[in-house]
Amino acid sequence: MATPDASRHTPLSMDGNPTIDERASHCFGCGPANPQGLHLVFSTDNSDPEHPTATAQAQLDRHHEGPPGYLHGGLVATLLDEAMSKLNRPLNVLAMTRHMEVDYIRPVPLYKPLTITSRHIRREGRKLFHQAEILLNDTVLARGHGLFIAIDEKLLAAAGLTQPED
Repeated sequence: MATPDASRHTPLSMDGNPTIDERASHCFGCGPANPQGLHLVFSTDNSDPEHPTATAQAQLDRHHEGPPGYLHGGLVATLLDEAMSKLNRPLNVLAMTRHMEVDYIRPVPLYKPLTITSRHIRREGRKLFHQAEILLNDTVLARGHGLFIAIDEKLLAAAGLTQPED
């Protein structure tokens, strides 16, 4: 699917502090234990701590088809959302998507090497603003803007909304 090493879905520098979805290992976008998942592997660049970026490579196939020969629009949105969500970790927050807009600029072809990139734009209190793009070579095929809301992991745990660590 997206990577030859589906078991490696976070950079080595982030080991030891797994997110909720990483502990569950079944995240559709990045979970190595999800047999139907995309198994995306993101690398993050935190050289500018105010504006971290995340990047993944993917090449999707007929299992992900919408119109003949092209990626399903819902999966385009999934790729963008997944890329933006990877920015929360270098910002040291647990956050969930509150709102997302997708611009479908060109159809996303199947069987082609795609690059998915994201960048943190700004923060306003608990609100995190991110953007992401899907590229084929240097051509932008889709772009998304997302609003993520930082949440307290302890509140999720108290509400029973987290899975226990293995």
